[in-house]
Amino acid sequence: MIGKVLVANRGEIALRVIRACRELGIPSVAVYSTADADSLHRLLADESICIGPPPARSSYLNIPSIVSAAELTGADAIHPGYGFLAENARFAEICESCKIKFIGPSSATIARMGDKAAARTVAKEAGVPITPGSEGLCASAAEVRRVGAEVGYPLVIKASAGGGGKGMRVVHEESEVAGAFSAASREAGASFDDGSVYVERYLEKLRHIEVQVLADGRGGTAAFPERDCSVQRRYQKLLEESPAPGLPEEARRGMMEASAALVDSLGYEGAGTVEFVYSDGEYYFIEMNTRLQVEHPVTEMVTGADLVAEQIKIASGEPIGGGFEARPDRVERLGHAMEFRINAEDPRRNFLPQTGPVEFYNPPGGPGVRVDSHLYAGYKVTPHYDSLLAKLIVYATDREAAIRRGARALDEFAVAGLETTLPLHLAILEDEAFRAGGVSTDFLSKRELKSEGGFLQLAISG
Repeated sequence: MIGKVLVANRGEIALRVIRACRELGIPSVAVYSTADADSLHRLLADESICIGPPPARSSYLNIPSIVSAAELTGADAIHPGYGFLAENARFAEICESCKIKFIGPSSATIARMGDKAAARTVAKEAGVPITPGSEGLCASAAEVRRVGAEVGYPLVIKASAGGGGKGMRVVHEESEVAGAFSAASREAGASFDDGSVYVERYLEKLRHIEVQVLADGRGGTAAFPERDCSVQRRYQKLLEESPAPGLPEEARRGMMEASAALVDSLGYEGAGTVEFVYSDGEYYFIEMNTRLQVEHPVTEMVTGADLVAEQIKIASGEPIGGGFEARPDRVERLGHAMEFRINAEDPRRNFLPQTGPVEFYNPPGGPGVRVDSHLYAGYKVTPHYDSLLAKLIVYATDREAAIRRGARALDEFAVAGLETTLPLHLAILEDEAFRAGGVSTDFLSKRELKSEGGFLQLAISG
């Protein structure tokens, strides 16, 4: 059994892991930078230790400091949360060499699936449908043009080591290839220290669907009902929900079974997410995240799972429990859940990042409402880290009721002292296309924000 867990993260996800440890009776250790000296995750953990100054590279990305903190505090396991070092194969490898349990898959699995071009090959070998594209990396614009001649345009050039839209360019015709290849490779190198790219056929009017998986490394696998993550801004998710509205049952089941087959082929251990694009009745694998996702509460709300507790139990050597050890068609889902990411950005000023003190904080409550946040009145938002302030998750018996509950909760949610994306979410819930369900990933890019009487509204561009 794990004796003590060091949480190698900050903010709401660090709190989430600390709370799970507390319920499991496992002591926790918080690491923090000097900028987070007054953070809730530091205050609520059983122990805390400073690992460096504010810049992430000197603290939350500082592997020697984090491993030293684990050794100094006697932590025999590290939970990486998401972001920072969560998918860093070298970090997982160092933990393994130091006899510290990394709560996640093996370093070899992280490395294998972290290379998105290689992950396509792994998925194909497991019988999972992949988007038509390059067999591996494309080292030149000429290779991209060869792929275009085979599968047709438009294409999307993607960073092999990346995500979040960095190192990604859409190419509509052959004449655009050279410039797009150079730009994508250059941005990938700057963002991920790896300029390698691969190419896929670009599917228009697509939806972003993902499947949560758990596996215990001993044959126990569970694939959970899908999440729809299609409401995005510049490839960054803003709102997620489960189930995906209007998704055919055949596609839903197919993606769950494909996800289970993929993790089985890997001998996977821990939590992960298999991501697909869905268009015109077809679905294709795009990548696998070998970690906990920001939107994991959506799945927890509709299934009753505690995914973080399951991660820790699996890392302790236990088989999947809680009734989730069954195959994909046995994991039950009830009701409908939505998650709204509340960021420190001003949607009225082109999403300008916000910093400064939180003068007043009032999270919503009531039945079916959950708020994961590290905020409190007086907390100071700094420019050093991600802009995510809180996640509002609502649950109801059906999608229409979830929308009503979400609108009520968003209206109650108050963060004074800096602008947030709260009004944007209210505008999304009012949009007729969103309320009808099944919007594609270009939903927001085809709309503009307008301020009417102090309220934000979405209007179709042009």
